[in-house]
Amino acid sequence: MTAKLNQIIAIEKGIKTSSFQEITEAHHLLQKTTALAGISRTYQPKDEEGEQFPPEFTRVQVTADSVIKTTAKSLTKLFDITATKDWANCEAKADIVVDGKALLTGVPSTYLLFLEKQLVDLHTFVKKLPVLDAAETWTFDAASDGYVTEPVQTVKTKKVPRNHVKAEATEKHPAQVEVYYEDVVVGHWKTLKFSGALPASRVKELLDRVDKLQEAGKYARESANQLEAPDKKVGDSLLGYLFA
Repeated sequence: MTAKLNQIIAIEKGIKTSSFQEITEAHHLLQKTTALAGISRTYQPKDEEGEQFPPEFTRVQVTADSVIKTTAKSLTKLFDITATKDWANCEAKADIVVDGKALLTGVPSTYLLFLEKQLVDLHTFVKKLPVLDAAETWTFDAASDGYVTEPVQTVKTKKVPRNHVKAEATEKHPAQVEVYYEDVVVGHWKTLKFSGALPASRVKELLDRVDKLQEAGKYARESANQLEAPDKKVGDSLLGYLFA
């Protein structure tokens, strides 16, 4: 029975890992020159009465040809599974539907995967958008292209010196006067606060939209990955040519 694309994707990672390990092991094995070398030595004395020595023999433990065959077998499996996935990805498509409306139609599964990753970053971006101070009342001001508060009026005061007579002057003593300062209103401040931040309701609305788009993208990708993925046998052709 032909496997579906999502099943191929599920097993591809394990095959990649296994293939990488086997190729790494093969590379290390071929660096061991002693395993590639063998020797056979026999001793012949100069005359029949001479001392005898047993023959020496070391077998070749690894041959480059055998390692090539093992490597080719591992790579063939990897080449085939990846080809099966990539060929199927060329046909796997789905629509992105939000609230019953198709925003995009016939979107390739590879783009859906890209979009899914981008929306994760967008969610973080929107979540960190600046929000207007809830302690203030804000209205949109077209002139400043931002938000403004209601005007608040406050007084401007100035300290004015005053004299306080503690004791009136007499024939013998001058008057005793103490200087103090009084806050006198000299004007008024009219304050308006401006902000380039957004209302909390707007940020929540954008987050809800990102969430909906994320759900729609994941649903579309899963739908596209339900496509049947016929086996592609390319490894034998490629590696057969390479190691012929």
